Amino acid sequence: MTQHTGTAAQQAAALREAIDDANYRYYVLDDPSIPDAEYDRLMRALEALEADHPELATPDSPTRRVGARPAAGFAEVRHPIPMLSLSNAFSDAGAPEGTDPNHEVRDFVHRVEQGLGVSDPEFAVEPKFDGLAISLRYEDGVFVQGATRGDGSTGEDVTANLRTVKAIPLKLRGKGWPRVLEVRGEVFMPKAGFEAYNARMLHEGGKPLANPRNGAAGSLRQLDPHVTASRPLAFYAYGVNLPPDPDAVIADRHSAAMVKLRGWGFPTCPQSELVRGAEGCLGYFRKIGAERDRLPYGIDGVVYKVDRYDQQRELGYVARAPRWAIAHKFPAEEQATVVEAIDIQIGRTGAATPVARLKPVQVAGVTVTNATLHNADQVARLDVRVGDNVIVRRAGDVIPEVVRVIPERRPPHTKPWKMPAHCPVCGSAIEREEGEAAARCTGGLVCAAQRREAIRHFASRRAMDIDGLGERYIEDLIEFGYLHSPADLYRLTVDDFVAMKRRAEERDGVVPETVKAGKIATKWADNLVAAIEASKAATLERFLFALGIPEVGEATAKTLARHFGSLDALMRASEAELTEVDDVGPIMAAHIAAFFAETRNRQAIAALRKAGVHWPESAPQRKARGPLAGQTVVLTGGLSSLTRDEAKDRLEALGAKVAGSVSKKTSFVVAGEAAGSKLEKAQALGVEIWAEARLLDFLKSHDG
Repeated sequence: MTQHTGTAAQQAAALREAIDDANYRYYVLDDPSIPDAEYDRLMRALEALEADHPELATPDSPTRRVGARPAAGFAEVRHPIPMLSLSNAFSDAGAPEGTDPNHEVRDFVHRVEQGLGVSDPEFAVEPKFDGLAISLRYEDGVFVQGATRGDGSTGEDVTANLRTVKAIPLKLRGKGWPRVLEVRGEVFMPKAGFEAYNARMLHEGGKPLANPRNGAAGSLRQLDPHVTASRPLAFYAYGVNLPPDPDAVIADRHSAAMVKLRGWGFPTCPQSELVRGAEGCLGYFRKIGAERDRLPYGIDGVVYKVDRYDQQRELGYVARAPRWAIAHKFPAEEQATVVEAIDIQIGRTGAATPVARLKPVQVAGVTVTNATLHNADQVARLDVRVGDNVIVRRAGDVIPEVVRVIPERRPPHTKPWKMPAHCPVCGSAIEREEGEAAARCTGGLVCAAQRREAIRHFASRRAMDIDGLGERYIEDLIEFGYLHSPADLYRLTVDDFVAMKRRAEERDGVVPETVKAGKIATKWADNLVAAIEASKAATLERFLFALGIPEVGEATAKTLARHFGSLDALMRASEAELTEVDDVGPIMAAHIAAFFAETRNRQAIAALRKAGVHWPESAPQRKARGPLAGQTVVLTGGLSSLTRDEAKDRLEALGAKVAGSVSKKTSFVVAGEAAGSKLEKAQALGVEIWAEARLLDFLKSHDG
């Protein structure tokens, strides 16, 4: 957060200036300069300062209004009833033991209870959508005007653009609607539509959107409605403008009004519910938080509203927000921090990935100290430098990444970053082939970083499946000189494992676990040696996947094994012959041919065969056979009747190729419980969807 020092008046002036600048960039320029979390902190600091020093509160303070004035280019619309923002509540994940991390929500509910003189009032609860708030005006059932929130009192007339959003009814359905109806809601861009749009832009050489929220806001503020019409926008209604006359209200409570809106043709959020009291609100917050990554749209929290309209009127408003509603926000997925260093991380194929070492910052409830920069081109595009203030994003289980630099905060004398010429681990040259995004360390298994990752991959469950050989054991075996290549695994003895663990315990200064009751415990080592021995009996596809050939995943390894039938035939294949294999293009063929042409790789394969690794060979199978031959299937979500691996194996046995991502070439998607973004993308692309029951019926009909 920006630090403000000096007298209280100076602090207030500095805060107002920072907030006004952020509002201008967000509402007028459509170019946010700071993340929402930092904006919230600035606003809270100003509110607290003005509360302590009321004489400092000015009529034009950001605490007295919602946002900035509308931009030039659109006509102004005066809102008959202001579109106020909501006060925010946050959960404090770092609250000291014995204190309530959710006290802000409980305080809100307590204020409502005291104001109404009731216990456990009923709340309408719904996700807080990550889009653009709008107001829609209907006269005699016909859509006549749509406006943005703007500064809360005056917005922008975007009627022509809103007419292009198919989710917004141009004429109301049913009957019973009032002569004049004002509906409020959110225009947003669904996740699947955002991904599909960006994929199309990249394919066509256009500029992709930064994120769904900016995409929605920017789409509505286009001067050409045809541009808006080309964007994948959606809409949910979340409220009605309550007229001053209670007799003119369409329902006696919010939830009933939403039912009426649905009947008149407005989409409303299917995740909306009714709950009672603070516990009901917090339970809903936890539930939606757990479902957040699987929702088809982005959210940044939940909203709690007193359901009854008479109670809303009784509670009333404060200067800039209703007393009867509050937004409970999730921990921010974007935060500002400082790049303290840029290091290089070496992967199992030698890929040299730049990683930003950051001043620790809380992002989405997790302390983030590192963020990927992907590759040298990305660093150059963002112009990230050591010392820069940057925005870091972490969503769901995605690895934290730097998404942009804050150039106005760049310290003087910073220098553009360059990829080092040599590997920081082994000193070998780092080279980048023409046409490749990644630069690579040329050290191969000489490089300890590549060796560690290569052996970890080799032993993994879907590769050679060496049960119990975890990453820590692999690191210690390498450190103490027991492992230099995958073939060394097959020379390890029980004594080697026991000695390795004892040395690791001495290094870490812990009491040896290898000795119990005066005896050396070796059962764990016996099990590891047995697991390594068992892995010698492999299949060709597992072995190919275990080798870690660049660009060759599990599905491609299986295709190569079926196509060539033997490892020797594959190793002899030319690039032209490799491109005849399904889904192997020129780049992948070049990687495969180069891998087998490399002397040290051929020596590593020979050493593994000499150590006893073997598999049954088969006749080449140029075309898959079975009822699903030539079809590509994607599995998503949880299946109740069989595991994902079992379903994959049975589908492949029927000739299908089971892929990990959805594309236009996907034949169908099997969607289980809690299916996520793959299902959304399939729906956006018009790919056929199979429920689990249909899959089971199909498998049963083709058993035997």
